[in-house]
Amino acid sequence: MPALVSTELPFRYPAVLYARKAQGNVTLRLFVDSAGRVVMDSTRVEEPSGYPSLDSAAMVGASDLRFAPAKLHGEPLPTSILFPVYFRHPEARPLPGDTILTTPTVGAQRRRASITP
Repeated sequence: MPALVSTELPFRYPAVLYARKAQGNVTLRLFVDSAGRVVMDSTRVEEPSGYPSLDSAAMVGASDLRFAPAKLHGEPLPTSILFPVYFRHPEARPLPGDTILTTPTVGAQRRRASITP
C-alpha cells in the first residue's frame, strides 16, 4: 500500500459551499505509479459527495498528492487505492459517522480538506 508523504493537503473548500456550511465526503480512486505520483488520467470519483463542486475540488487537489510507492519484494509497484477526502466546516453540525474523524488515527485526520475557501 502506498504511504501518503504530502505534508500539506492540496484540497480547497469551494467558497460558495463553505459559505453555506455544506459538508461532504468524496472517495477517490487513485492510481499511484511506481514513483509515487498520482496518474490523473486514471483518477476518478468512486463515491460522490452529493455536491459536484466538492467532487471537483477533490479531483483537482489529488494531482498534488505525493506518496511513497507500494513495494513488492522491495521493488516499487504501481497500484490503485481508495482515498477519502472529508470536507468539514468548523461551524457546521457533524455528519453521521464523524466520530471517526475525532479519533487519533492519523490517516483520517490528514485527509480532511483545508477550510480555506
